[in-house]
Amino acid sequence: MLRKNFAVVVILFLPLATLAQKRPLSLEEAVAAGLETSPGLHASRMKVESTAAKSREIEAGRLPSLKFGGGYTRLSEVPPFEVTLPISPNPIVVSQNYFNNFNLRLGVQQPLFTGFRLQAGAESARMLEKSAGQDLEKDRAEFIFAVKNAYWGLVRAREFEKVIDENIRQVGEHLKDVRAFFDQGLLTKNEVLRAELELSNAEIMRIDVRNAAEVALTSLDSLIGLPLDTDVDLTTSAESQASRLPAGEDPSIEAALADRPEIKSAEFRIRASELGVKAARAGFYPQVFLSGNYYYLRPNPRFMPARDKFNGTWDLGISVSFDIWNWGQTKSQTEQAKAQLALARDARKLLEDQAVLEVTQSRLTLARANEKVRVAGQAVGQAEENFRVTRERFKQGVALTTDVMDADVALLQARLNRTQAAIDLVLAQARLEKALGR
Repeated sequence: MLRKNFAVVVILFLPLATLAQKRPLSLEEAVAAGLETSPGLHASRMKVESTAAKSREIEAGRLPSLKFGGGYTRLSEVPPFEVTLPISPNPIVVSQNYFNNFNLRLGVQQPLFTGFRLQAGAESARMLEKSAGQDLEKDRAEFIFAVKNAYWGLVRAREFEKVIDENIRQVGEHLKDVRAFFDQGLLTKNEVLRAELELSNAEIMRIDVRNAAEVALTSLDSLIGLPLDTDVDLTTSAESQASRLPAGEDPSIEAALADRPEIKSAEFRIRASELGVKAARAGFYPQVFLSGNYYYLRPNPRFMPARDKFNGTWDLGISVSFDIWNWGQTKSQTEQAKAQLALARDARKLLEDQAVLEVTQSRLTLARANEKVRVAGQAVGQAEENFRVTRERFKQGVALTTDVMDADVALLQARLNRTQAAIDLVLAQARLEKALGR
């Protein structure tokens, strides 16, 4: 009976245990999940598809167009065309009128010369399509960095939580020693209260750190498309990432400018604007078109006399048009295109300046982060030894409670600094990779 009840309890609580399990999540898995579900990146991909379709649309304008049409017209009744001759007592009908007209038309038109408007427009559309592709790469790089930032933010919060938990354990042990000395009459009540206050402050700090970890978790879940109540077990550590950093790499500014997707996008936009100037000048040239039509009409007016039946006819011709005067419209369009070209060049220059600044700052930040990791590691060792010695001296009665609490605070700060330095290092590397367009 006892075994049966135990089995029922296990079955009832099995779903709760399953829900309590954390989902393992590495940094690579987080990035992949985010890239798959990000609505922002989906919008960027749709922009690429839109510009590709626009490019195909403009390219189709250079090809022959084929149009088919038809219609029916009912005419009002009028007398037929008749001729009266002296030799004939009755009028002779020369042309009979038909009041139901049916028409079918198949037409084809091929532009022969449009002042380079169609050619320049098609090439410009292809440049804009390539520019949109580079914009997608830029958005992708920024999103990857955002995921890494959120991932390492959660790692930092949870590592802080571990450090605070360890600090609470140490403060609790010290409080036991203080109470024991108080019971022996070796310390005052005020010393006990100060130790209890330190423990309360540490517990308050733990509450804040746990809240920060929960906020960081929801931010990461939202970013990579997971339900906000999904708990994850982070399987990528800052130490493992830091050990993979390239040693002694000194990336050049020229390489960054060549690889940055936004600069590539700006270059394509400049080329598109140059072609836009060429297309705007098309109004200074004649427009030449070749056109042909096939008509299937009932009655067909080209057949005389008219008959109430379908007859087919065709025509073929070349048309030429030239704007002699349009009140400066073509000139204004050209000036607008030149202004757009100047704006595109200015935008590229601004992006280049921003890239140089970002790469330079990222390199400096990475160098300082490496130094901080080294110094923070040494500081933790020193703080641990200082805390150990001070704790032993307190137990021997040659150190004050305040000395132990000071040593504990120094150790806590050193451990937090070490965690922060490790996170700063991997984030600095990620920021540099983004700045280099990788």
